[in-house]
Amino acid sequence: MSDETYILFHFNIGDVRTRKETQLNKLIVDNKHIDQVRSFSYLGTVVNGNNTLEEEIREIIAKGNKAFCANKTLFESNLVSRKSKFKLYWSVIRPIAVYGCETWVLKESIIQKLYVFEREILRKICGPTKEANGLWRIKINKKLDELIKHRNIINYAKVQRLSWFGHTNRMPDTSIVKRIHNWKPFTGRPAGRPKSIWDGDVRNDLRKMKLAKWAEQVQDRSK
Repeated sequence: MSDETYILFHFNIGDVRTRKETQLNKLIVDNKHIDQVRSFSYLGTVVNGNNTLEEEIREIIAKGNKAFCANKTLFESNLVSRKSKFKLYWSVIRPIAVYGCETWVLKESIIQKLYVFEREILRKICGPTKEANGLWRIKINKKLDELIKHRNIINYAKVQRLSWFGHTNRMPDTSIVKRIHNWKPFTGRPAGRPKSIWDGDVRNDLRKMKLAKWAEQVQDRSK
């Protein structure tokens, strides 16, 4: 390794280390110091500079598990029917785990995390399955989905998004929400693969439902 190559390599490593260890500076507004943070929680939603959902998903899954543990006695009781346990999960646990899902972009990694969270709870509710040979095994994913009649957490989140999509499109053009929804950035996108956006994700669901004339149908709220 030449001296020039070593110096360049050492500079790059030091530059990376400097970027990782750089602390956020303080903002000064009207002679008041305001600390900058990488993320913060606002009304139950985690806001960060990268505009990603991973941190928020981790937090709401942890909250969902805490809610399940708080009601663990009911879920494990033999006096409560399975149907009642499902209703308890749908009305108490799941709303916590999908809070704010109307604005989510459902990437595959997020979908799998939510599936894992729900299936763990459903397996505790339903219990194991006894085989013909007398052995017990946990219920497979397909069987769990059949027991809840395909009302899984991802389908529920997509329904909530479609409901908000319709609500937004029925708003007058002068409303702030409608103006933000239709706003287009003036700058060009960065190089590389473009990120999935909320509007495109919802429209993809509409295509799967074969709703070609959604712009007309969305005006009928009950439909």
